[in-house]
Amino acid sequence: MTTTVSPQQTTTTPPTTGSAELPSVAEGAGVWTTGPRGALLGLGIGAVLLLVIAPLTLGGFGLDLLGRYLCVAMVAVGIGLAWGRGGMLTMGQGVYFGLGAYIMAMHMTLADTTLEGETIPTFMRQNGVEQLPELWGIVQHPVVAVAAVILVPTGVAGLLGWAIFSRRVKGAYFAILSQALAAAFAVLIIGQPVLTNGSNGLSNFHSLFGWDLSDQANRTVLFLVVAAVLLVMLAVTWQLYRSRFGELLVAVRDQEERVRFLGYDPALIKTVAYMIAALFAAIGGALFVPVVGIISPADIGVVPSIAFLIGVAIGGRSTWLGPVLGSIAVSFAGTQLASAFPSFWVYLQGLLFILVIGFLPGGLASVLGLVRRRRSQGANDDGGQAAGSTTAPVSSEQEATR
Repeated sequence: MTTTVSPQQTTTTPPTTGSAELPSVAEGAGVWTTGPRGALLGLGIGAVLLLVIAPLTLGGFGLDLLGRYLCVAMVAVGIGLAWGRGGMLTMGQGVYFGLGAYIMAMHMTLADTTLEGETIPTFMRQNGVEQLPELWGIVQHPVVAVAAVILVPTGVAGLLGWAIFSRRVKGAYFAILSQALAAAFAVLIIGQPVLTNGSNGLSNFHSLFGWDLSDQANRTVLFLVVAAVLLVMLAVTWQLYRSRFGELLVAVRDQEERVRFLGYDPALIKTVAYMIAALFAAIGGALFVPVVGIISPADIGVVPSIAFLIGVAIGGRSTWLGPVLGSIAVSFAGTQLASAFPSFWVYLQGLLFILVIGFLPGGLASVLGLVRRRRSQGANDDGGQAAGSTTAPVSSEQEATR
């Protein structure tokens, strides 16, 4: 009688500890969420560089140029939230950047007009306007102007977002629609020379809330305000990434129908993210005006909106700091190369965008993760080979049957 003994099956149970942190939905494949220590370290380094080192080492022109980069980076933070986390390819952020910029420019123009002893701006008088338009009179008070910068773009984004997402418009259709909005907004600004000075835009600002912008000390304070606002945006975004809302946003991006079956409204989640991105863009536009000193349709049309996206894609749209670093890098390269090669820089931007989307979807920020992943895979392969090289002892009966 032969007795067959089956090999003993063993099951391995992963150890559980009460302090172990379960992985978040927002920490899935292709998404990198910085921990609290990393966030504090990043914000601390950024604060030292922007609030201490930059004012001490850069001159007036360099500080203004960096301030311009930071204003554009604010738009990138919002795009990172909407596109990187929510999957919404926002190609029309120039609309909200322009709304915030023109509201602030209108207020600053009226303030300078009052200092000159006039009631109507110069370009309006040249166009035969004898009474200040009501639209301009609304933003004459500083508090109302700041409130309008926050509420108007956010409200417009809320209405447009709900109208679009409730009809389940997404993907390439949403990208084309948002880009068309940017083009239409630029055409609208150009077609209103009496209200917006047309294609010339608004410029030659002398004061901001009573501060003399020709004073370098005031301009340094303005830069510090811009840098502080960007750091606050990064802190808020980091909190959103790790919150329940951030998890829902990623879930909507990956499995929208499943989220709907679970009882959540994907349209509402997308609309909120779209509104936050619009708010960040509007604040960046409002600060862009006193830093740069001009706003025109050339800064808010289709081309600037695509440039916002390129910086986010190159830096890493699914990461926390990637959009900001990529946006600053692209802005710096544009300043340096556009002056030397004005026609070549546009093609280089397009080439970088294609290369990143095609070969490095995670952006430059994902390079470190790829290196770590390959190292871990190499270590696992070496461990597997080492384990495979050790064989169990062979009995005499098994040796005889070979």
